[in-house]
Amino acid sequence: MAQQTEDRSVELEIRGKKRIFNIDDPVLPDWVDEEDIESGGYPYKKKLEKDEYEKELERLQIELVKVQFWLQATGKRVMALFEGRDAAGKGGTIHSILSYMNPRVARVVALGKPTETERTQWYFQRHVSHFPAGGELVLFDRSWYNRAGVEPVMGFCTKEQYEQFLIQVPDFEKLIVEEGIHFFKFWLNIGREMQLKRFHDRRHDPLRCWKLSPMDIAALNKWDDYTEKRDRMIKETHTKHAPWTVVRLNDKRRGRLNTIRHILKSLDYEGKDEKMIGDLDDRIIGSGPEFLK
Repeated sequence: MAQQTEDRSVELEIRGKKRIFNIDDPVLPDWVDEEDIESGGYPYKKKLEKDEYEKELERLQIELVKVQFWLQATGKRVMALFEGRDAAGKGGTIHSILSYMNPRVARVVALGKPTETERTQWYFQRHVSHFPAGGELVLFDRSWYNRAGVEPVMGFCTKEQYEQFLIQVPDFEKLIVEEGIHFFKFWLNIGREMQLKRFHDRRHDPLRCWKLSPMDIAALNKWDDYTEKRDRMIKETHTKHAPWTVVRLNDKRRGRLNTIRHILKSLDYEGKDEKMIGDLDDRIIGSGPEFLK
């Protein structure tokens, strides 16, 4: 890995105290506890044990294979959006869903920056082209909701474009549901210290360093800006036809299991085994702005 030359120290306010964080320092500062998962009000003190997680995940993935057969037999369509701060766990959650599904039936969409042509199109246009056909499951790793978070915080859209988006998106999503697509919106929520720990892990892991982008570094001291945009986004776009499901993901294991359970419980597929699916943990997963509190 290339040696970083510039000083990337940032001053942050954590739990009412000024802290200095340098992502290039190989040692985590002592105020970021590697074993602590309770940041941001997370309700558990310890992560779910790996053995228990893997057993539960296998049972849920068997149910997901049933969903795949159901989609192919009926031509139904399923689509889910995964949103959250950088390092919230979107990619890993998506991977846990798709691991044993046929990529011809189930796929992930992770769009890069819009091209010059796409910048001149209707904002939703490039996303619509990736919607599921009959018999498909499509998972968006970030979506049109960039316009409600990343873009206004980082100055990539105008205030008018941001406001217009918040007005348009509920009607846009109503069309999706009326079209007959099973539609899910997930916000994956993490605490600030957990985000810093995950950024640090990425920076110093030669296999995952590519996941740490210049945008992540630039966002380090914009936590409050992102929080403000997140809260408004969920308040104004949490609708009866397209509600937000909030998942607390400081512990990726619990978060992934409950995300998959929510999807499975919402679909009426052939051979569904409620006992195999299990119960949702209402300390981990909930609906809308109230659950963020």
